[in-house]
Amino acid sequence: MHAVTIATPGLGDRSYVVIHEGTAVVVDPQRDIDRVLAVVDDHDARVSHVLETHIHNDYVTGGFVLAELLGVPYVVNADDEVAFDRLGVRDGDVLEAGAMNIRVVATPGHTYTHLAYAFEVDGEPPVLCSGGSLLYGSTGRPDLLGMEHAHDLASHQWESARRLVDELPGDTALLPTHGFGSFCAATETSGADQSTLHHEALGNPVLGQDRETFIDEVIAGLDDYPAYYAHMAPANSAGPDPADLSPPALADADELRRRMDAGEWVVDLRSRTAFAPRHVPGTLNFGIDEESFVTWLGWLIPWGTPLTLLGSTADDVAAAQRELVRIGIDRPAAAAVGDPESWTDGSLAERQSVDFAGLAAAMSQDPDGFVVLDVRRDSERADSHIPGSLHIPLHELIDRMHEVPDGQTAWVHCAAGYRASIAASLLARGGIEVVSVDDDYDVATSMGLTNHATAATPA
Repeated sequence: MHAVTIATPGLGDRSYVVIHEGTAVVVDPQRDIDRVLAVVDDHDARVSHVLETHIHNDYVTGGFVLAELLGVPYVVNADDEVAFDRLGVRDGDVLEAGAMNIRVVATPGHTYTHLAYAFEVDGEPPVLCSGGSLLYGSTGRPDLLGMEHAHDLASHQWESARRLVDELPGDTALLPTHGFGSFCAATETSGADQSTLHHEALGNPVLGQDRETFIDEVIAGLDDYPAYYAHMAPANSAGPDPADLSPPALADADELRRRMDAGEWVVDLRSRTAFAPRHVPGTLNFGIDEESFVTWLGWLIPWGTPLTLLGSTADDVAAAQRELVRIGIDRPAAAAVGDPESWTDGSLAERQSVDFAGLAAAMSQDPDGFVVLDVRRDSERADSHIPGSLHIPLHELIDRMHEVPDGQTAWVHCAAGYRASIAASLLARGGIEVVSVDDDYDVATSMGLTNHATAATPA
């Protein structure tokens, strides 16, 4: 057997195509199925089944469309309530895909109906597609169905992990869907690129802790997850439409201004270093150069708000479209390509950008002359922070912008600069004077600006 990984770094997820003797099985495909079809063509294989480990909460699946296109069974837990025909399976069922046997293993924890799939061929180590159950050094988070279910699901997750290790050989290759930056992971993963059940048995906390310790630590460590997650499971249960990646209509300067005046979002995809010195006033900066682009744009935009994309090139706009369809933002209202001078008939804006040394100098000269705004998440803030700073996590900023003191400039920082630039563009659109800190937070720690001089917060 040969498993081809299709990584989606922007969402921290992986899909898989498991191939043996010309037969391919697709597991947890993303919505842009052209990537899957390219893998199948490259290996001269024929797809026999499309499998879902669970009804996903962090992306819109391509499984329904892919199975229909290829005319193959779409395998989903028989107990999942969906609005389409599928091949419903339950624990213990075995699917035949050429010479491969695929054993269905119930692994509740990430959801109640979560499944794992053990691929077996005589004479070879098994391959386990574990979805959001057992991850590399962690497990899937148990709270996506609501905190009222978190304790029960965490308990199930503990049991499911042990079942996998007990029932399958130690040399079983582990292929999880989540855990590569996805907010679906319960805790920070090991950072490994591959693993086996034996390796996880030696080091994964879920397999080294008693049930109650695991439950308590997982629940205590949970942080917020993107708001767009609320729309993913309903879309996946309904059967998503095909992704439309055709180029959006181009807008001129007049149309861009009308859209901004109407309260629509016009997003500049250029990097924060390109945006700061020259940009159209009122535009928002979500750089396509960072993998977290789609997570933060999807988290912050009021769902259903028309979205226009501004890119240096058509390729930048196309890349953003591809990222956005994966979370159900299907069609940009418009786009513009080129440079800021072509996007407006008025003057361009400039935003001051500094490093932490610049912030330290300003704090020593006029400590009461401005507010330091920390837009990191609660878990990051708990590790250390700059004393006296105002804390508003980026995903709460739109609703809490009124907490920024009137008449003061906001000097905005995060862990590495990307979120600070997003926040600064939101604040500037709201009429607040801003300075963005484009620097790594560990620099602030090394300078003694924080209240925990030995801590370094991850970017």
